[in-house]
Amino acid sequence: MTTKSVQDLLEDIRLVSERNYEIVEAVRALVKSTFETGSEEVKYGGILFTSGIQFGGVFAYKSHITVEFRNAAKINDPFGFLEGTGKGRRHIKLMTASHIQNKNLAQYLALALQASKQDDL
Repeated sequence: MTTKSVQDLLEDIRLVSERNYEIVEAVRALVKSTFETGSEEVKYGGILFTSGIQFGGVFAYKSHITVEFRNAAKINDPFGFLEGTGKGRRHIKLMTASHIQNKNLAQYLALALQASKQDDL
């Protein structure tokens, strides 16, 4: 079984939707500018983010993008944008690139990393 690279996945996303591709790239840029050290890997059909510990990822669907967070059920949701009822994971749905700022994604990224690090102690 071959492992898909981040670039391969991005090309697939772009073939399906230029808008979704632009949103995913904007999310990736935000993650890279928010965390000094970090890495990405393709897993579960999306791009997972790690900064010392895996804390979330970005996933493209037909009509939207989700940024999903590991252990986000432990986050006190300060802005009310987290969705989901799973045991640990929560997500933010992005329909446009402007949702990245409007839904305070940078703050959620920091909270998600903090929650993942606390869980790893």
